[in-house]
Amino acid sequence: MIIYEPTWKSYVVTTTQPIFSPDECNTIIKLGKDLPHEEGNVGFGAKNKIDHKIRRNKISWIPFSKAKWMYSKIEHWMHTVNNKHMGFNQLQIGEYAQFTKYSKKEHYDWHADSSYEMSKGPAVRKVSMILLLNDPKEFKGGALQIVDKKQLLVLKQGEAVFFASFIAHRVVPLTKGNRFSLTMWFGGPPLI
Repeated sequence: MIIYEPTWKSYVVTTTQPIFSPDECNTIIKLGKDLPHEEGNVGFGAKNKIDHKIRRNKISWIPFSKAKWMYSKIEHWMHTVNNKHMGFNQLQIGEYAQFTKYSKKEHYDWHADSSYEMSKGPAVRKVSMILLLNDPKEFKGGALQIVDKKQLLVLKQGEAVFFASFIAHRVVPLTKGNRFSLTMWFGGPPLI
């Protein structure tokens, strides 16, 4: 017997309206810029390293206590998207949000947000979210590409894409300006 996924399911969902207003996006940008930043790295566990051929950008981690309003709104959207489109079991926010800044020539090549080697990635990541924080008129390049879609996703300010964390994706190099985004991962019980 062949078992099919329900026809309502989708592992890549783009919001049809902004999650955050421009003012809220600017508040998150200010918060992200004010926090300590570091080079974005690649890999999981002990193999975590800086590799500029794969990834070049700056990141900050937003503590839950500094943006409860932001986490609350994202949690609502995460449950809505999951219930209507994905159907993962018991999703929750378990990791800090990552504020990411891409400048000219910065990028993040093809990667997935969960490891296929269970010993390398202790967090169970089921769904990833990337939200554009600034107006796309402020930069060129920097589009998100998800392998299953094969086209570049151009988000508006405050819009997000939710996708299964095992799907490969990338951010193409910026050619002008700065791109600010918010990345989050939602986990739960291990996939079985």
